Formats: sequence, structure tokens, C-alpha cells
Amino acid sequence: MDIFDGLPISPEKAYLREELARIEVSWVAPRFDSLPHVVHILTSKDREGEVQILKDQNDIIEEVVDEVVHAYHTGFNKAIQNYSQILRLFSESAESIKELKVDLAEAKRRLGTRNKQLHQLWYRSVTLRHIISLLDQIEGIAKVPARIEKLIAGKQYYAAVQLHAQSALMLEREGLQTVGALQDVRSELTKLRGVLFYKVLEDLHAHLYNRGEYSSAVLSMHEMDDEVPTTVAVAYTTNNSQPLSRRTRLKGDNQFGVHGLADGSHSSTFDGHDEDGSLEAHDETSLDGLSIGWLANSTPDEFVEAIRKSDAPLHVKYLQTMVECLCILGKVAAAGAIICQRLRPTIHEIITSKIKAHAQLINSSRSAIGQAAQTGTTGLHFMKGQLRSYQLPKQKRQNGISLSGTLLAVSPVSALMAPMGKAQAAAKELLNSILDSVVRIFENHVVVGELLESRSSRHDINTPKSMIADANWNPDSEASVTGGYSIGFSMTVLQSECQQLICEILRATPEAASADAAVQTARLASKAPSKEKRDGSEDGLTFAFRFTDATISIPNQGADLIRQGWSRRGTNVLQEGYGTAAVLPEQGIYLAASIYRPVLQFTDKVASMLPQKYSQLGNDGLLAFVENFVKDHLLPTMFVDYRKGVQQAISSPAAFRPRAHTAATYVPSIEKGRPVLQGLLAIDFLAKEVLGWAQAMPKFAADLVKYVQTFLERTYERCRTSYMEAVLEKQSYMLIGRHDIDKLLRLEPASASLPNGQLDSVSSVNDAATPGVESELSELFLSLRPIRQENLIHDENKLILLASLSDSLEYVADSIERLGRATLRESNLVEESRKPHHNRSSSAPSRDLASFADEYRKLAIDCLKVLRVEMQLETIFHLQEMTSREYLEDQDAEEPDDFIISLTSQITRRDEEMAPFIAEEKRNYIFGGICGIAANASIKALADMKNINLFGVQQICRNSIALEQALAAIPSIDSDAVRRRLDRVRTYYELLNMPFEALLAFITEHENLFTTTEYASLLKVNVPGREIPSDALDRVSEMLSL
Repeated sequence: MDIFDGLPISPEKAYLREELARIEVSWVAPRFDSLPHVVHILTSKDREGEVQILKDQNDIIEEVVDEVVHAYHTGFNKAIQNYSQILRLFSESAESIKELKVDLAEAKRRLGTRNKQLHQLWYRSVTLRHIISLLDQIEGIAKVPARIEKLIAGKQYYAAVQLHAQSALMLEREGLQTVGALQDVRSELTKLRGVLFYKVLEDLHAHLYNRGEYSSAVLSMHEMDDEVPTTVAVAYTTNNSQPLSRRTRLKGDNQFGVHGLADGSHSSTFDGHDEDGSLEAHDETSLDGLSIGWLANSTPDEFVEAIRKSDAPLHVKYLQTMVECLCILGKVAAAGAIICQRLRPTIHEIITSKIKAHAQLINSSRSAIGQAAQTGTTGLHFMKGQLRSYQLPKQKRQNGISLSGTLLAVSPVSALMAPMGKAQAAAKELLNSILDSVVRIFENHVVVGELLESRSSRHDINTPKSMIADANWNPDSEASVTGGYSIGFSMTVLQSECQQLICEILRATPEAASADAAVQTARLASKAPSKEKRDGSEDGLTFAFRFTDATISIPNQGADLIRQGWSRRGTNVLQEGYGTAAVLPEQGIYLAASIYRPVLQFTDKVASMLPQKYSQLGNDGLLAFVENFVKDHLLPTMFVDYRKGVQQAISSPAAFRPRAHTAATYVPSIEKGRPVLQGLLAIDFLAKEVLGWAQAMPKFAADLVKYVQTFLERTYERCRTSYMEAVLEKQSYMLIGRHDIDKLLRLEPASASLPNGQLDSVSSVNDAATPGVESELSELFLSLRPIRQENLIHDENKLILLASLSDSLEYVADSIERLGRATLRESNLVEESRKPHHNRSSSAPSRDLASFADEYRKLAIDCLKVLRVEMQLETIFHLQEMTSREYLEDQDAEEPDDFIISLTSQITRRDEEMAPFIAEEKRNYIFGGICGIAANASIKALADMKNINLFGVQQICRNSIALEQALAAIPSIDSDAVRRRLDRVRTYYELLNMPFEALLAFITEHENLFTTTEYASLLKVNVPGREIPSDALDRVSEMLSL
């Protein structure tokens, strides 16, 4: 029953709960109805049993009630007792308070009588405590110099500076200023301030130039211990740099930090805390940042906490620490002045040492390279990637003179200075290495410059409180705080040294002022930029190079001065150099190509490092110099030199002379001896070389492509002249110029073997129209009879020249087309990559290289057409003698006619002479038209004959067999096609031996084998012994018309 669940029944009476649970719920209803229970008992069989159950339940309920009453009664008794005890305690407290009031009143009365004496005692105790504290401080300060020296020896500069600053502040406290025993301590602290300044400055200077223990360059070098070096890095062994790997260095830092804790070298705060508490603070700091070994013994403060939580690289944290040390010492201006003074000599020394290290590596490896070169093949550096065909043919003439040497003689630069030559590669590798080091150094200067700038408005570096940072950035105000040092100044000097290095590589000899370069640079760099410069109207960087005039502050004018004095050696040029001659195989103006890309990358990196307020200075000062140099000096020089080389190549007597003693068969590979004309091969070599410069300098690719176009145009004119000298006033040349014949030549199936320029027209022709093209051309050529000998090209050398010229033109056209696609693709990629950063776009050339390739290919096709038509006209010239003689032989023919012998020998000779100079498919095109024209001419010749006998027919068949053998001997010609066509000739003439009735039967079966005119010619000619009816022509005509 739920109503009894909360009753206070003891655990011993737990069975009562079970008994109560058995009582029905109806007994506890709010309105109890007894009638159902009475009726249940009266109707029950065991009335006494039911009554007994009710009695048992009643007993249980009474027992539960007893338990409840007993429990509440006990609690009530305890409550009464507690209240009684509380009342007693309150009464006792009231009595005690009354007694306390009496005692306090008595104490007040007694103390009031001794007030002055108590005050004097309290003041005396305070004074004694102050004296004891001062004595403790004096004792601690006396130990400070030794502790500072110990921290300096352990390179714990920040902890030493902290301790020095705290000690100096302590000595200025009231009470210690008059202590005479501390005068020596003051003098020692003054000396230690100078020592600390120079130690911190030296360490900062070492880390500025990546020579320190925590420099990024040193750490990156250690991380590359397992890699094969491709460039020479300067060994940073000065200023206590340790040759440890990164993992070992971090381990050493940890050990150093633990050592600093163990030896107890920590600074005291002198604020009343004991040294144990200070030691615990150091433990927490060093253990939280074990990798920051230089802060192991420093006192935790806001700066230490910021360094510990910073995510900056290790070398940046160290630079921040050194700058903070200078700020605490109040030596920022002095440090800035010294850094400015040492900036240029240090950069010069770093570049020089890097070049020397590079030279040592070259000298050490030269012996091994020399041994390998003795067993290897010496060659040139070839263009890679898209210009892979930039390779010289390795073949020799009979006289032993290398063709490669001939091409090199045409080139204005040596193999070392070529676009992919050793000098270019060495200059690019050297400059990349040096500029990479300069970028890392400038990154450190940006970090230090920003730190000094951020502290320039604070009072801890002696800046007046009234000074407020100007959003427009005034260099004069900043220089007065930092001793003239700024990011702009460092960038000026770095780019100045890089520019002088580039001038040495290029053998530039610009005029220089006699004023000291460092002083001049410092003066010019500290000037406030003009309004024109601030609004970005100028596109250059305001920095003074060491070789510019002292009155010049605008870089464009400086570049003009360089251009004016380019060819003259000034009397005041600084003699100090970098020693690049020991590293580079060759120096000169053409090395500007290998310098361009490293300078471009250097400019992008520097621009990305500059803070926003210095963005006005990031206008590509060094890059502008290089671009102006290339535009004003290299490009004009290159144009003159290569124009001279082109003129020499195409005007040489051997330029368009086919090579003698070539291979017996045509070789398609230029490397294996393709007989390209020496002049065109040289032009192709020069064009590829110029485009190699374009690939090295994408910005000037359009100008260089224009140069190539000029050279190609001049070469094309020379090729056209040579072509005209061979074909002038020749019938074959005049025929291909006729529109109708040119159209038919294009429609011929054989034109499929022509270069790419003819394929488009061939593919558009309907195949159904091609069978009649050859016959139509044959009719046109046969209508030109008689052919005169003076209208034909009988000079074999001219024919060989045309064949060689065609192949050479095709080779140059293909090469130009490949180079044009590669150059266009390269320029587009560079243009897209440069758009987000710079607005330097070059105009596209008005005419691309593909158009020149088409012109060269068209001229090559004209050469092939002339040769094909020439061989066809030569065939007609020989076969036209058939019409002037009678074939009434008196005996069987053993030899072909003399004109056939002459023709076949001429075909064989010309094929053998042209075979080394032209591909087989082109030979097929040249000699492939002979068979068709010979077959048609032989058949047409019957119409002009009056008499022919059996032996005459055999003579003509012998002629066709001889011609077939001569043509079949040409490997490129389809012998089956030749046999089918000349079989038709023999079949045609053998019809003359048939009687008329047999002829009619043959015509009935083969009415489409010959034309009506040709069948009529069979009937018109007089054949002894053959009878022809008078109506024979009518009958044949009627038969063919059905």
C-alpha cells in the first residue's frame, strides 16, 4: 500500500511493510463502504476464517501505529533537549560578553597612558627592517657583475641584459645612491653595458647574414645533410657556428638549458622574494621552451612569454630577442649606425666568399671531369624541352672539317656562351645561389627592420613621448631613432651589390663617381621620397648604385648614365671585384640571358617580403636595370651580331652548294647526316639559337621573334634567288606558274606525298575526279610538242640543287613551325604567370613564325613540282622522236632505240644523283609522272606514224620494256603500276599484228581499254600484210557507240 511507504518503521519491523502490502486498497479509500465487506463475510463459506483475517489485519495496523507513535515521540523528546541546551549556551555567552566589555575598557584605559612610547617602537622596527633589506640588496648587487659575465660567456644575452637593467634600476633607488661601496659596481656595470652591446650587436650581425648559430641557412644546410648538393653553399664557420645537424642542435639546446638550471646561474629580482622562488620560475620557463636555449636563464616576463608562445621560426625568435636586448640597453641608434656602416662590406665579402667556395668546388671536381671527358664524346649543350632539336649535326666532310665547327663559326657566340652553354648554366647557377643567399639575408633585415620600426614610437629606445607614428612614413624620423637603418636602406645596398656583381659578370664598365659609395648610398637612401614617387608615377626603385653619379637619385637616370658610359672605361671605376672570372668559363654581354630569370625570381621574392608601407619601393629596381640593359644593349648587339652571321651564312659560296660525297641513300635524321644545305642549316641553327635567347628572356621574346622573322625573310629571298637561277626561262617553271596546270598538279593523287602545305587541298578533292587528272595533264603536256632542248634543264647540278633545296626548305619549315609553337606556348605561360604581379606585357609580333614556315614549304613544293614537270617534259622530249621515224624494220630488234637508251640512262643517273638529297616519297613524286606521260606519248605517237611493220612493233615493245626496267629500278616507284601502264602500251601496239576481224573481236571484249581515237589510229596506220576494209572506221565507231 503506497500510503504507508513513508512511515518510520524500523528495520526490525520490515515484515510489517509486507503485511501492509497485502491489505486491499479499498480499505484506504477516501469514502469507505463497508457493505461489500459485510456481504462478502456473510456469503462466505468460512465466515470465521474471513473474520480472523480481518482481525489479523487490524493487529498489524495497530502495531504499525505503535511503531509510528514511538518514533515520533523519541524525536520530539530529543528536540526539546536540544532547544534547552541552546538556551543555556546563549545565556552563558551573554555573561561572557559583559565580562569582555569590562576587560576592553580596562585595556583602553591602560594603553592610552603609553601611546607615544608604542609609536616610537613601531617606527624603529620598520627602520631596522628597511636597513636589513638594503644590506641584502647591496650584497646581491655586488655579485651582479660576475653573474653578468657568466651569462655572457654562456651566450645568455637576454638574461644578462635583464640582470643589468634590473641592477641599474636598483642602484638608482633612494638610499643606494649615496653608498660609496657601490661606486665600483656602478663603473663595472657601465663597462658591462658596452660589452653587452657589442656582444649582442655581433651576434645580431652574424644572424642577420645567416652566420649565426640559429640562422635559417645553417639549419637548412643541416637538414640537407643527406642530399646531393647541386650548388655550392658558403660554409658558415665563423662567429661560433657549430656544424651540427638540426636534430643534434636541438638536443644541444636542451642540454644547455638543463645546464643553465643546474649551475644556478639565474638573476634575482630584488623584490623581497627568495632565490628559491626565482629558481622555480626559471625551471618553469626553461622546461616550457626547451628549444629556446638562449632564454633558459632569463627571468619570465611578458617578452619571454610571447617568444615561448610564438609560432615564428627559430631564427626569427632569436632576432627578436637580440633586438629586444638592444632596446633594453637603449642602444638602437648606435646599433643601426654600425649595421649600416658594415652592411655593404659584409655583403661584398659574403658574395666573394660564396664565389670562392664555388671556384674551389669546380677546381676539386675538374680533375675527375677531365678524366671522364677523355673517354666520353665532347659536344655542345643542346636545347631541351620544346627546343630539343637545337642540336648540331655530328658529321664531317671529306676534308675532315666538322660541320658543327662550321655552324659555330657562323654563330656570333661560342659554344660556352650559347643559350644552353656551360657559361650560361654556370652564370645562372652562380647567380641563383648568390641571390638566394641575398634573399635570406634580406628576410632577416625585414624582420629586424620591422621590429625596430614597431619600437620606434616607444619610449624605451629614447624616442620622445610626443612622437606619434605617421601613416605616411617619414624616413627621416625613423632614421633618427634607428641610426639611419631601415628596410629601404638595406634593400638599396643589397640590390646595389647585386647590380655590381651582374655588371662584373656582363663585363659592364659603367662610369662611376669618385665619392664613396657607402656614404652616398646612406645619404640618398635617407631622403624622403618625392610626391611623384609616393603616388607611384615612377616605375623604378629609388636607390643609388655604387657606380652612379652622386647627383643622381632616380634609377632611370642612373640607367641612362650606365648606357652612356657603356663602351667607355671610366677613370673612377672601383677596382674591387668579386672574382667571377674564376668561376665562369666566359664572361660577356650575352650572359644577360641567364641572369634575367634569377633576377626576375629575386624581384618577386623581395616584393613579397616588403611590408605594405614599403610597397612604393618594390618597383623592381634591379629587374628594371636588367631589363633596360637587355633592351638598350643586349638586343641591339644581338641583332647586329646575328644579322652579320645570317649574311655570312647565306652569302658564302658553299651556302647553296649541295654536299659532295654524301651517303648513298637519303638519311632523314639531321644528326645522322641529312644533307641539308649548309646555308639553310646555319640559318636554322641561328634561328634556334635566337629563340633559345627568347626562351631564356620571355619578356623580350616578341622582339627576338621579330629578329628571327627578319633573318628568315632575308634567307627566303636568298633561297628564292637560288631557285630562280636554276629555273629561270625554263619551260617547267613557266608551266607550274599556269593556273590550270597548277590546279591539276594539286589534284593529282601523287601530290599527297608533298609537304603539309599541299595536304589540305588534296584532302578536299573528290576521289572520283582524280583518274582524269593525269590524262588531262598528259594531254596538256603533249600539246606542247615539239619540246626544245634549250627549254629544259640539262645541268645536273641545278637539278640536284633543286632537290636539295626542296628538302632543306622543308627541314627548315618544319623546324620553324615547331619552334613557333614552342615559343608561343612559352610566352603565353609566362604572360599568364606574370599578370598578377607585374604589368609588363610585350606586344605580339604582327606575323608569326608559322607564316614563314608556310612560305618555305611552298617554295619547297615548287622545287618538287619543277622537278616532276621537268622529268615529264624530258620524257616527252625523248619520245617525240617516235613521230619522226618509220618503224619498218628488216630484222628483230635486240636493243631499244637510242632516244630510249638516252632517256633511261638519264632517269637512272638523275635518280642516283638525287637519292642522297631527297626522301623516297619525294623521289616517287619526281619520277612517278614519267610512266604515265611515256605511256600516253607512246600511244599518241601512233597517230603520227604512217607505216609500221612487225619488227617495228617489236622495237616499240622493246622500248617500253627498257623504260619499264629503268623505272622499276627506282626503289620508291611502284613497279606493278609501271608494269600495268606499259603493258597497256605493248598491248596497244601488238593489236597491229591482228587481222581486222580479230581486232574487232578484241574491241568487242575490251571496248573501254582504249579510246575511240586510239582505236581509229590502229586502223589508219599502214601495216604491211594487213588488209583493212574501207568501212573499217565506220564499223569500229558504230561498235564503240553502242
